[in-house]
Amino acid sequence: MTETHATIPPGAPVFPAGRYGRRRATGGGRRRTLLTALALVVLVGALSLISVRLYRQYGDPVYDAQVITYTDITDNQVLVDFRVTVPPGGSTVCVLRARDRAGAEVAREEVTVTAEPGNRHVTARHRLATTGRPFIGEVLRCRAPA
Repeated sequence: MTETHATIPPGAPVFPAGRYGRRRATGGGRRRTLLTALALVVLVGALSLISVRLYRQYGDPVYDAQVITYTDITDNQVLVDFRVTVPPGGSTVCVLRARDRAGAEVAREEVTVTAEPGNRHVTARHRLATTGRPFIGEVLRCRAPA
């Protein structure tokens, strides 16, 4: 019978058997890493579900706004026509803005828009007074009224 011994590289320290505890079995680190990754995935999933549930319960409904046109541009005004989707019979506060050719803001105003009962889509028109000649009129965002 042939006996095989592990080859120890020259210069490597040799420790007495059993003196420094036992060596860890290979593969244990992989199992721990897998369990940590699995726990992390479960945690992220649970937090995502909680976030979605809280947003549905307390978040604003979607208020979708689209600019139809901006016209009647003079040195101190712009007329903005826009369409907003709101809850049926509800209202919203929209922030309108006008910018000059260089992109600098020359007007900003909050406008309240109310839908007729049973109607979700409202077309509105608002004249923004500007501090300079506007190049564009736009709706930045709409939200639930305070």
